[in-house]
Amino acid sequence: MTRLFEDFNQRSEEVSKYLIFIQSLQQGKSQAKKIDNELENTLKASAYLLLYNLIESTMKNAIEAIFDELQNQDVSFDNIKPGLKKIVLQNLNRRNPDKILTQIQNISLDIVKIGFNREELFSGNIDARVIKNMARQYGFSAKTDYLKTANGGDLLTVKTNRNNLAHGTQSFAEVGRDKGADELIKIKDQVVEYLREILENIKTYLDNKEYLDDSTSLP
Repeated sequence: MTRLFEDFNQRSEEVSKYLIFIQSLQQGKSQAKKIDNELENTLKASAYLLLYNLIESTMKNAIEAIFDELQNQDVSFDNIKPGLKKIVLQNLNRRNPDKILTQIQNISLDIVKIGFNREELFSGNIDARVIKNMARQYGFSAKTDYLKTANGGDLLTVKTNRNNLAHGTQSFAEVGRDKGADELIKIKDQVVEYLREILENIKTYLDNKEYLDDSTSLP
């Protein structure tokens, strides 16, 4: 989790510096050197790509940390929560049996991690709804401070704009036209705080071994 938070903080800082740069450009437009409006809008739209990258990479790292913990703690398939069992089986179903057979020594332990592939987690579709659904499946809390996070509502805005750019539905100039730098910074602040609180929830989940099924007893 330490590396997870370090990576999250570094990526968050990258987005913050980028938006501060755009803000400074806007504030300096009255000076002799003026930035072209379309270029300014393109720069603002690019912020959505940075923010989406932060969201997806953070959650991929977080889910990977859960599976790493299960493996490091030698947690058996028999002892994890039903929702997590379903995820493990779904992961395993995507694997070629011939490729994983030689990696299995103790099936109740090995199948927990062996089917996991972080690149299959998301494909341009992550927002707060997806995170809340994952929280229900894995068993960690999705509760956050609404006043600071708006319950992750801005993640949908980021995802929608990112996908419009990625699929060519809208140009960068069009997407960047809607928000000023100050508004983008507010979106960034709420997104970052939402992700930070979700990470804290996952840390609690791992620290308290909330992935274990209370109805089973460890050997």
